[in-house]
Amino acid sequence: MEKIERRIYELHASMCKVLSNPKRLEVINTLREGEMGVGELSKRLSVSIGNLSQHLIMMKERGILDIRKEGNHVYYRLTNPKMLKAFDILRKILFERISREGTLIQRARK
Repeated sequence: MEKIERRIYELHASMCKVLSNPKRLEVINTLREGEMGVGELSKRLSVSIGNLSQHLIMMKERGILDIRKEGNHVYYRLTNPKMLKAFDILRKILFERISREGTLIQRARK
């Protein structure tokens, strides 16, 4: 395997780590509405600013989020709107699976 291809797999896995945490998924979904400050995100997600900041830093390091500073305020936004497409595709797959499993459970009960 070429070094470039290996590096792409490493970056892909790193990005997938962002998607492996429910709170980070909530951040992505909330930011679909647009740029938000840490305080607003904290309120919407019902999480402390300290805890949220850890997630935001990790997401920024992996290229998922961009920041904009305005005075003492920091605003976060998704780096690439295609992230929402990936998020939505994964959710559709999940809902299809849940629906299939529900159908199978209903059939088994009959």
